[in-house]
Amino acid sequence: MHFEPSEEQRLIEKVAREFAQQVLRPLAAERDQKSQFPERELKQLGELGLLGVNVAEQYGGSQAGVVSYSLALSEIAAADASVSVAMAVTNMVAEVICAFGTEEQKQTHVTRLCSGEAVAGAFGLSEPQAGSDAASLQTVAEKVPGGYKLTGNKQWITSGDRAGVIIVWARTDGGTKVDKRNQSAGLSAFIVEGGTPGLSAGRPEHKLGLKGSTTVPLILDGCFVPDSALLSRPGDGFKIAMVALDGGRIGIASQAVGIGRAALAAAREYSKERKQFGQPLCDFQAIGNMLADAATQLEAARLLALRAAFLKESRLPFSQKAAMAKLYASEAAGRICDMALQVHGGYGYTQEFPVERYLRDVRVSRIYEGTSEIQRLVIARSVLKEFSDHAS
Repeated sequence: MHFEPSEEQRLIEKVAREFAQQVLRPLAAERDQKSQFPERELKQLGELGLLGVNVAEQYGGSQAGVVSYSLALSEIAAADASVSVAMAVTNMVAEVICAFGTEEQKQTHVTRLCSGEAVAGAFGLSEPQAGSDAASLQTVAEKVPGGYKLTGNKQWITSGDRAGVIIVWARTDGGTKVDKRNQSAGLSAFIVEGGTPGLSAGRPEHKLGLKGSTTVPLILDGCFVPDSALLSRPGDGFKIAMVALDGGRIGIASQAVGIGRAALAAAREYSKERKQFGQPLCDFQAIGNMLADAATQLEAARLLALRAAFLKESRLPFSQKAAMAKLYASEAAGRICDMALQVHGGYGYTQEFPVERYLRDVRVSRIYEGTSEIQRLVIARSVLKEFSDHAS
């Protein structure tokens, strides 16, 4: 099996790395401390072609593939995870519209997402009472002449108050008579432009990490969208969401790999510079073992993420591998960041060093785009199905 990236993939990775290290990294701590949304930086990512890495060139994308996207996202996350999450969601929204949208929708919305004109994309699925159980959402799309009126509340929406293009999921089955045996049947997806009357954002959440990324509730109060805003057909919403989340998990795995790599690099450098008992920390076997374990876990996480990306790019089944990558990478990166802080000792607990930010930023990777528990459920179902198929 060939593990080396292609020349094009290396080029995308190099572009992302140079931008991340030269532009993002120097001000990452300031954006975190000020909870400053990276609008300018996102527009620069659009100019570099990194807001539509797996999007066709005719719609403004780079058409570089999923592996290139994974490599680029890891580079951005290593410098500033807050920027990487906005980048990831924007890429995901663009890909979803490309996969399920009409030509008019692609020309209208995807081009704005890829260029950075829309600032960011947002994914309006979760609700106050519907997180992991997406099929139970209660936002309603009422059919009216010429379109739909959307009414309901969304929760935990990344870039929701800044996004120019938002995909919103709502029930088109009336919302009151939900078939408990098949709750997903009446879900539909709509493209809503930021600033549409009837759409508003609530107060931004005060989060543990990713402080440079805004996370807000969205309120839809009779928000009218035309018929042309419907993505695919009525009732296709659940299928669209599941396809999007499968791909999104590759993004979260890649993000976790980037944060973990930054934490490991910080621990390595500190252990070489810091001296105790007359010798560098790295000369102590206990510290060396910690670094060795972290490096091994990071490499395993990276390979899982790239494997899932390769399968998706090759149009092969990838749901199980994406869940595995997301599960392992997010949990491994958490352990690596914790190790990095431990190596720094008391200094690691202060803002003088970036490891405390890495630890705060990485924690949510075990929650969003499906919790670790949901990933284990997805993997277990797949494993049991494989066993059943082989047995028969």
